[in-house]
Amino acid sequence: MSQQSILSDGISQAELKISEQTQQKLLDYLVLMQKWNKVHNLTAVRDADEMVTLHLLDSLVVLPFVDAKSLLDVGSGAGLPGIPLALCLPDLSVTVIDSNSKKVSFMRQAKAELGIANLEVLGGRVEEISKTHLYEIIISRAFSDLSLFISLTHHLLTAQGKWLAMKGVYPTEELAELEAKTGITPAKVEVLKVPGLEAQRHLVFLPNQNISNSSK
Repeated sequence: MSQQSILSDGISQAELKISEQTQQKLLDYLVLMQKWNKVHNLTAVRDADEMVTLHLLDSLVVLPFVDAKSLLDVGSGAGLPGIPLALCLPDLSVTVIDSNSKKVSFMRQAKAELGIANLEVLGGRVEEISKTHLYEIIISRAFSDLSLFISLTHHLLTAQGKWLAMKGVYPTEELAELEAKTGITPAKVEVLKVPGLEAQRHLVFLPNQNISNSSK
């Protein structure tokens, strides 16, 4: 099965609506990632077909939960999930940040080659980003544990904003630690179904409310 078929079938199974033009841009992004991967080791996944499932579809399943005008993707690496989200949601202002200069260079190249006008690429550590712009959603995919994620980024979230943390298995211990340290409990934890992937995936929704001083 071709990468195009794996992607289009997965999008259908996930009941997402993504145009053929956008699907092609997603595949172009993957080709660019494979090209850079040969030299810069952007991701551990090397197989082209696996990349469609583990990178693209794994990112795209959060699309139905992105209901905002601005989003910050922390520890974005090769641009996941930020770049797929930016490609699929042109009205969403997406900022991606990573501390690895090679990965930042790749994301800037992807923005240029794919013409992603709604994407901003930042290099550096998120805790050092000044509070000049706040985001309605701050998302992470395997960035850190929940407590650290919150503590490093809380200065960049709008008052009514929320964190979305993409996790594998249900993060029972992380949620308990988070509540003990900050008083934050999740608004909900959504089970994500990634087509072609048997491993568990969860999306944790954390509201920016009632944060105790211990997190600051």
